Amino acid sequence: MIFGPFKLVLRVISLVLSVIVLYFAVTFVQIWLTGHEHSNAKAQAILVFGTTEDNGVASPELTARLNHALLLYREGRAPWVVVTGGNRPGDDYTESGVSATYLENRGVPKSDILQGYGSDTWQNVSTVMPLLKTHDILTVITVTDPFHEYRAMAIASSQGLKPVPSPVPNSPTIKHSLWKYYLKETFDVGVGRIIGYGRLSSWTTGPAKVYHKL
Repeated sequence: MIFGPFKLVLRVISLVLSVIVLYFAVTFVQIWLTGHEHSNAKAQAILVFGTTEDNGVASPELTARLNHALLLYREGRAPWVVVTGGNRPGDDYTESGVSATYLENRGVPKSDILQGYGSDTWQNVSTVMPLLKTHDILTVITVTDPFHEYRAMAIASSQGLKPVPSPVPNSPTIKHSLWKYYLKETFDVGVGRIIGYGRLSSWTTGPAKVYHKL
């Protein structure tokens, strides 16, 4: 009888741990499947999520995202291209500014490009939402790396957009410890769905900032 309550506690702990493991396992599968889904639907805009730039030059990862967005734009999949991403203290360029210049140099009219900023995925979307609302843009094709596609779409949806997936098929990121990215995404999505992506952003990143707008 002495060990009865102890065994009950162990069973409860075991059940809770099993539920947590199952929850994150299902989350991982959802992320994996979405990263391999490519919609052929048209939309009002192509939403490109920012990533690193190097002193005004797009990184290989950002270049891959922009080239994919260019392909979609030239195919007539959407009339607008939305670029996002800010910068760090001391940087002279924003990810969105570098992205806009890259697209303009390859034939996309400046009038067809909208710019946001932000230091994470939530901020990428939230900083550009006022512009999207001004142009009555609701449907977007989300362009990012495959492991990031699920969270990008989830955050876009949570802010009122209707996203369809178009992950980058040839991102250089796949060559560098890809499992780490999937583990991070599984954690971020798993936690974000429980506490809210906006709250998670405020806890981990803080308010959106931009130090320069080049």
